[in-house]
Amino acid sequence: MKKMKQTLIAGAVALSAFAGFAVPAAHADVAASVGVSNMYYWRGYDLGGGAALTADVNVSGSGFFAGAWTSSGDETLGTEYDLYAGYAGEAGIFKYGVSVVSYNYPELGGEDKIAPGDYVEIIPMIGVGPVKFTYYDAVAAEVAPLNNEDYSYATLELIFDKVSFKYGQHMDDGDTTSSHLDATYKYNDKLSFTVGTLIDDGDDPEADDAAFVVNLSLPIE
Repeated sequence: MKKMKQTLIAGAVALSAFAGFAVPAAHADVAASVGVSNMYYWRGYDLGGGAALTADVNVSGSGFFAGAWTSSGDETLGTEYDLYAGYAGEAGIFKYGVSVVSYNYPELGGEDKIAPGDYVEIIPMIGVGPVKFTYYDAVAAEVAPLNNEDYSYATLELIFDKVSFKYGQHMDDGDTTSSHLDATYKYNDKLSFTVGTLIDDGDDPEADDAAFVVNLSLPIE
């Protein structure tokens, strides 16, 4: 298993490099945005750091994409920035894609700092019509508290123009540890509202079982 995950990480690095060079600059689309939310809502949980400020920049073309995303609002790990790359496409009603994301937490400091490559997920996605399935597999988890390579997360979404529903499931070595259900209303391209509730909070009886999230995102032009 460890050898297979090392192979996946090597493939992810290759994908990141290829995504960075495969699209000629003349054909690349560059987009950036800033946003604010009343909380950092992560996979069914309020991370407890209050209002979250976000920013991102993304380069895409010919199906490939790469970029960076950052957010405040994580009470435990502090400011986060993510580096990602991937490929996505579609054929008729079918959609598919795969991406690699490195999650980084520089505010932890010292040996606890989670730097690029310390925590990495490989994320394949497939969709048919309004239904989308996404799987998140931790292939590198080097530094506590994000040091569990047996962790994975999966979502099943039903997506319409204005409304979407998401079921998310956290797993440890294939066993479900917690799950949640979200409903999102997209008022427009900038403003959305989400109501989320934990269906099963695993071994954390003190976790909030419901959340109301307001998210505003503004493009930088």
